[in-house]
Amino acid sequence: MNDKQRVAEHAVQHVKPGMIVGLGTGSTANFFIEALARRQNEEGLQFKVVSSSVVSANKAKQLGLSLLGMEHIDGLDLYVDGADEVSPDLTLLKGRGYDLVREKLLAKAADQFLVLIDASKKVNRIGEKFPIPIEVSPFAWRLVQRSVAAIGGQGSLRQTANQDGLVVTSHGSLVLDVAFEANPDGKTLNEQLNAIPGIVEHGIFCGLTRAVFCGQDGQVEEQWA
Repeated sequence: MNDKQRVAEHAVQHVKPGMIVGLGTGSTANFFIEALARRQNEEGLQFKVVSSSVVSANKAKQLGLSLLGMEHIDGLDLYVDGADEVSPDLTLLKGRGYDLVREKLLAKAADQFLVLIDASKKVNRIGEKFPIPIEVSPFAWRLVQRSVAAIGGQGSLRQTANQDGLVVTSHGSLVLDVAFEANPDGKTLNEQLNAIPGIVEHGIFCGLTRAVFCGQDGQVEEQWA
């Protein structure tokens, strides 16, 4: 069992009967979805799930989990997902994939948001390893790029993997990947980006995390907010 599997197995023990559980997206989230399916099959545990992406929804369906549409919920008990960076105050950077709106909606709506990482995701400040993804309305991207530059960020539109076009999110946004040279702390940057018109959503998740579970060297370390 690798560290990603171990931390997913650790997190799945927090699922209780009757819960609505939000599913993240990515390799660690996949291990969590598989662990959920095992608890359902082996223990008869009853719960419902809501997904942050089409990819996770498809995996949940294949494994026989009871899936709710996001439009049918007004809250959820637990949301479990990974992160690209985690700072000491449990601010997150997410969005290397690009389902930011759905991910942040679930993180905000959940009674508990549990984040699953390995030690490589720990950073001193948000934006240390990766640019900050910002979803923008297509007609507004140049104005947003200018506004971001005014607070010290240099951003360019994300290209598709084979560089033959621009990435477009599931609901039609473009993605600006923005690097900040003199990076302020995540909380300040979160507030600055929230104040810029034309930004649909961004990858800084501030004040939303209940706990971070970090898998390292065969152990799981818990850090609670």
